[in-house]
Formats: sequence, C-alpha cells, structure tokens
Amino acid sequence: MKLSRSLLLTVFSLCFLTHLSFAQNFDDIKKYNVNYALARINSKKPVKNISLAPNNIDGIDAFLAIRSFTANDQKYILLVNPNSLDTKVDLANKYSLSSLQYSNVLAIFKNTAYVKSLEAAEAKDLQLQNAGIDHAIPNEKGITLTIDLCPSHKALDRIIFQSVFDEFKKIEQPSPLAVSVSGKWMLKHQDDLNWLKSLVEKKELNITWVNHTYNHQVNKLPLAENFLLAPGTNLDVEVLENEKLMLKNGLTPSVFFRFPGLVSDKTIVEKIEAYGLIPVGSDAWLAKGQQPNSGSIVLIHGNGNEEIGVKDFIQLLKTKQADVKNKQWLLFDLRQGLEKEFE
Repeated sequence: MKLSRSLLLTVFSLCFLTHLSFAQNFDDIKKYNVNYALARINSKKPVKNISLAPNNIDGIDAFLAIRSFTANDQKYILLVNPNSLDTKVDLANKYSLSSLQYSNVLAIFKNTAYVKSLEAAEAKDLQLQNAGIDHAIPNEKGITLTIDLCPSHKALDRIIFQSVFDEFKKIEQPSPLAVSVSGKWMLKHQDDLNWLKSLVEKKELNITWVNHTYNHQVNKLPLAENFLLAPGTNLDVEVLENEKLMLKNGLTPSVFFRFPGLVSDKTIVEKIEAYGLIPVGSDAWLAKGQQPNSGSIVLIHGNGNEEIGVKDFIQLLKTKQADVKNKQWLLFDLRQGLEKEFE
C-alpha cells in the first residue's frame, strides 16, 4: 500500500520530533555542582554508552556520580565508570543516589583504575611542572597522543588530526586521542570545534575531552606565581565553568585534567583531585625535544602556536609508518591505558 505524500511528511515530522525530544540540550545549565554519589541503576536494563561493567558494590552494580546540574527543568548527573574511566551524562532519576564525601569515594572505589590513577597522580604532586600521570602503558608498543587547545587567535592545526586518521585508518578506526580544551579557545573557534566533532560523529577519531581550564591565564611572573598558581585564581571558574561550556558545546567532560603550562604545586593538585579529576602530564612534549618511548603520553599543541611540535609529530608518524602497518606502533586510548595499567 502506497502512503500519501502528506502522510509521509507527517511520519517524518513525528520521527524528527521524537529524535529531538531525546537529544540532550544543555544551553541552560543551572546549579552545576561537584556532587559525589554512589549511583545504583534503578532498572535491570543496562545503561547504554558507558563502557564495560560498572563497579559491583555489595552485589549491586554502581557507578560514581561526580557532578549534578539542572537543564530544561530536569536534573542530570555526570557519571564515571570507575573501572573503564568512561564518562556519561544521564538523567538523575534513572539512578538511586547515595551521597558521598570525597574520602568515601577513595575508600569505596580503592581497587579501581579511577582511584589508583588519582593516587598515582598525587604521588608526583611536589613537581612544579608535569605533575600527574605522564606515562600510561609501559608494556605496549605505541603512545597516547594528547593535543592541547590553549586560547589562540590562530586556526586549528587540522593537519594533525587528518594525519592521524590517514595513518591509522586501516589499523585503528576510530583512532583514539585526547584533546585538552580551554574555554576561551572554544568560544573563539566554533568552526574548528564543530569540525572536530564531525570527525567523532563519522567515527574517524575517538576523542577523550580533557578539561584545560576556562581562561588558561598566563603572565610574566615566575612559574610559582603563573598559570593556575597566579594570585586570585578562581578554581571553580576554571574547572566548573569550563565543564559547563564543554557540555553546552556537546562535549562530555572526561575525568582528566591538564594543568596550563603543566604548572602546579602540591596544594593545587590536591584541589583539582578534590573535583574528582585526574591530572595528566606528559613525558614527551615534542616541542621541547622530548622523545617518546613505549607508553609515553605525548603532548603537542594544536592551536596554531606550536609549529615545531606539529612538524615533529608529522615526522614521527613518517618514521613509524612501517611499524604502524605491522601493528607494532599504535595509538592508545588514555582511559584504556590506565585501566590496563591498574587492573
């Protein structure tokens, strides 16, 4: 039986509206707070789009909620799978929530990759530069690629992302990498951000979105008074406002955090971890001449301000072409690398 044109249009419109009703729109976020809770699934149906099994607490599958907020008159939570380090935003009413203090989180999830990663990062908190996790998968042949997008008036170095896809498309698709994004970069580079999102939607890249602060302030003072260590820094703005902007732009914040300039001290590392975030450093900042080894967390800037680092990375890919084809040199997801490291 043939459907009339008007009926087809009606069906199409209903499908479109149904799709819209399930889409998450976070343009109007309110009451965005650090809010720890043990999140037990209300129904027996598995939660979609958060990888691997949740942690088993007293025989009940549970995730960790680290943020709560409202949008469109509904309450949402940001969930962490403590085993896989994957994150997801979901409606709060799908879960039974038991409030926790940060100390409770460390105790309850002590045997998970999440807490073990926090502890490993904290062990290096005395360093003025490069505190946090800087080496993820020591027994594997390959690297974890992290690309920082600090505020810049220059366009995105798209060649980095295209080169990754071109080199690995026959071996790893989507290719995993982590992008550390700052608020002021997002505000001025909507076209570039949409292009990155399109690569994810087309399954060319699998991007872990890392919090890189809202303002990413830098001054001419010594490092001990620079970046987040500058007097008057408001961490709630730098951390939480950046997450809100990420959500508004359709990005799901990960549990990772990268210090601007890789600069921190013991106090600020502890404060960042109290937000539930794992600081990530690098043992191979290419623009500084640091060479990657197996398992290195490689750092390059893709904001147009680090020509040397970009050239070094492209050259690195060229020298590893044979190894890539033979699967002897791969890109590793930051989350999966740490999960494997601390399993």
